[in-house]
Amino acid sequence: MPLRDLLKKKDKIAQHAPPPVVGKPAPLAPPEFTIMRSDTNTQEIISPPSFSSGSSSREPSTTDGQAESRGSKLWRRSRSASNASAVSTSSRGSDKDKRKSKSSPKRLSQRLHFRKSEVGSASVPDHLPEIDLGNEAENSEGAQSQWEKRATILAKQNGTSMARPTAPSGAPPDAAFSKISLDGKSPQLTRQADDNIQEAIRLHEAGDLNRSTKMFGRLADPDGENNALSQVLYGLALRHGWGCTPDPTQAVKYLSAAASNAASIEELALQAGMKKGGSAKGELVLAIFELANCFRHGWGVPVDKIAAKQYYETAANLGDTDAMNEVGWCYVEGFGCRKDKWAAAKYYRLAEQAGSKTLGNSWIWKDKYSTPKK
Repeated sequence: MPLRDLLKKKDKIAQHAPPPVVGKPAPLAPPEFTIMRSDTNTQEIISPPSFSSGSSSREPSTTDGQAESRGSKLWRRSRSASNASAVSTSSRGSDKDKRKSKSSPKRLSQRLHFRKSEVGSASVPDHLPEIDLGNEAENSEGAQSQWEKRATILAKQNGTSMARPTAPSGAPPDAAFSKISLDGKSPQLTRQADDNIQEAIRLHEAGDLNRSTKMFGRLADPDGENNALSQVLYGLALRHGWGCTPDPTQAVKYLSAAASNAASIEELALQAGMKKGGSAKGELVLAIFELANCFRHGWGVPVDKIAAKQYYETAANLGDTDAMNEVGWCYVEGFGCRKDKWAAAKYYRLAEQAGSKTLGNSWIWKDKYSTPKK
């Protein structure tokens, strides 16, 4: 910078300089701090302790909404923090009493001891029987018979509540739906149908989802083969869009049809004295489990926690290992039931004994979950 400019800058600074101080300058006043403690509801001012040096303690002024200063942070770390804690405790106590005195009176339902009625489920019948094992073991034939009876009741209830599925072949809607004969045999048990199912599964695994789903649809046709297993698989294809346009609502109808068809066969088997069930037990359990998934996730139906838990538990007690893990999760999370870690441990143990081990579930083997629940 040239010398001329430097001189001009110097003159400009001198013009704006403050006038010279005459005499001794007055001492600066000490800074004042307001120490405050606040939360979302209350605000309190903490007074600093008095010192023995004789300096008079200054009563801090209250300023609402004042930001916490750096000095208050230092104060919290000082040796007088216990004093501040005592002041804070007494203040919180008084604030609590004030809030309590201003609290609203009890509701009428609380005064009269009314309880909220338990929420039910349209997919779980009110007359669903309880499982009474008595002296029987849980894996005995008697227990299996009771759980299968429970499954048939659930399946029939769900089948009547769901509309009849649309036939993929375009059959008239008033055609006969059920083709269960009195001797427990039906078109879904034929050898030709089984061969066709295996071919459809092969096509699915080969990636030809379009042809596979069409074959499942023909076999699931309620006016054709009416095959329960194909109805389950065709329902899954509709739910997930395997080689077709996803249709979760129609998927639930086919899963319900499969459960209802299988339940009719199993009911005849139970009436004939077959405690372990009949030839359609596998289809019934698979359909019950997949319906539980629909109720849990809201696939094609509104989310129904109670129905999901009941369907999972029924399938679990009929040997489905995936259902064992799912109902264990329901008991852990309180999904459709009260939380019950003892029951959760029981089902997780059954799943692991069946070969389905879940990482992080070592707690289920604690001794307190080994003893029978009282």
